[in-house]
Amino acid sequence: MKFIETLFEGSLWNSRFVILTAVIGSLLAGFAIFYIASVDVVILFQHALHYGDATMTEEARKLLHDSTVSHIVEVVDGYLLATVMLIFSLGLYELFISDIDQAHGSKASSKILVINNLDDLKSRLAKVILMIMIVTLFEESISMHIVTPIDLVYMGAAIALIALALYLTHAADGHSSSSDEEVTDIHSDDEKAGH
Repeated sequence: MKFIETLFEGSLWNSRFVILTAVIGSLLAGFAIFYIASVDVVILFQHALHYGDATMTEEARKLLHDSTVSHIVEVVDGYLLATVMLIFSLGLYELFISDIDQAHGSKASSKILVINNLDDLKSRLAKVILMIMIVTLFEESISMHIVTPIDLVYMGAAIALIALALYLTHAADGHSSSSDEEVTDIHSDDEKAGH
């Protein structure tokens, strides 16, 4: 009976490796979005070269300008989405499979890529998704045509909600970092008292 229990528990524990499909899939999706955004940058640059053409009318120049700004926002949105997929992939790997030794041992590695628990992954993804929402709102506001006063109210309300979300995110970061410092202070006080 003990043998069956050990075998079952081993199989159950090793079933976590099914997460590798999500890790590899997310990584490939991130690479695909990076590729698409980079191709968009090349095409955007080719179109932007015509901006200095002296034969271009003011109307065509303004249209090219607005189109270029809109495409730049789309490119930023694409890179942010690719970053989400990369963080998600690395976070799943660290949570379910193993720590990435190079990320923990390197001083050059970004703290955003070191995931210790599910809350870390959730907060990092939430921050990048919030940035995507801000960029998307900016993109929509560029092409938005304000016809009635209520359109202006809606746009102002959207900006206010985004600002509130940013404020709450920074307030939560400040609270968590101050509680981390308090825990560190308590530990150092305990060590001093022990000596």
